[in-house]
Amino acid sequence: MSSAPVPSTGWQEKIAPDEDERYAGYAQQFAALQAQRSARWGVGRALHRKQLTAAQGTLEVLDGLPHYARHGLFAQPRDYDVWVRLSNGGMDRAADRVPDIRGFALRVLGVEGDSALGNGPAKSQDFTLINQEVFGFASADEFVDFVIAASRGKGDLLRHLFRRYGLLGGPRKLGHMLKVAGKPFGGFATEPLYSAAPMANGPYAVRVRLLPAQTNGTPVPGANEDWAADFSARLAKQPLHWDLQLQFYIDEELTPIEDASLNWVAPYSTVARLMLPRQQTASPEGQAFAGQVEACVIDPWQALAAHRPLGDVQRARKVVYYESQKGRGAA
Repeated sequence: MSSAPVPSTGWQEKIAPDEDERYAGYAQQFAALQAQRSARWGVGRALHRKQLTAAQGTLEVLDGLPHYARHGLFAQPRDYDVWVRLSNGGMDRAADRVPDIRGFALRVLGVEGDSALGNGPAKSQDFTLINQEVFGFASADEFVDFVIAASRGKGDLLRHLFRRYGLLGGPRKLGHMLKVAGKPFGGFATEPLYSAAPMANGPYAVRVRLLPAQTNGTPVPGANEDWAADFSARLAKQPLHWDLQLQFYIDEELTPIEDASLNWVAPYSTVARLMLPRQQTASPEGQAFAGQVEACVIDPWQALAAHRPLGDVQRARKVVYYESQKGRGAA
């Protein structure tokens, strides 16, 4: 019987000499895209523009964690207040039934420690999760080119895919992306959510998963007509719970840092529990809170230094997200 793999501190980031220049270019491209969409839909984010609903609750860090888990937010057992933002991933405000990536963002309040941005104490510890375990692109460059082409319409997107991936690779990439966006989704209370990209956990590197409790219920037919209504109806009847789990870096082959398109092959360990108490998200108070969440910054780089985001995709996010925040007056 084989033993579980041992978490390693031997990970490394590979930072290219031209990253600052490239990331600044990505930020300008996204800023232009965001301004274009905001002229149509109103002020909002470049991606994950459509907020579905928001809720508030508690994150309980568990006692008795292994030594390699006890860093930053997870250093000691404690309860934290949290804000939750649910969203569709697209750049437009499309109907919920349209295939898309779904986003579940957490803002953990009351944290203590230096910021990952190096600008003083951390304001919060944020997690941005999606309903995909693996990011759809190996690098930030590949992702940005795809999004910009897609923003210009189907014709430009097809031309981009053939130019970048070739006559055989283009259709395969398109098919893969359609499969990812069209992956069956039962709802935010019943589906696992993933960080898909790594972050530090002290001297270790991890990815994050939220695993819903069985008591949250099962998917119901027609929920994709209104994801907010499905989530809010459940939350009006009962508390909702998730396990927050970490997946630890083992080695570069099993758990790569820089290639976000490769899934990690390592077990998950539960380190905290998220609980949302019963609440009325559609009430006047709930809607006022949702407006507060929509206006705030939720950014994986708004984090403790112990949980600094890792890898090319995450380093690009640092620059692009900040430009997006300035574009909607949130920075």
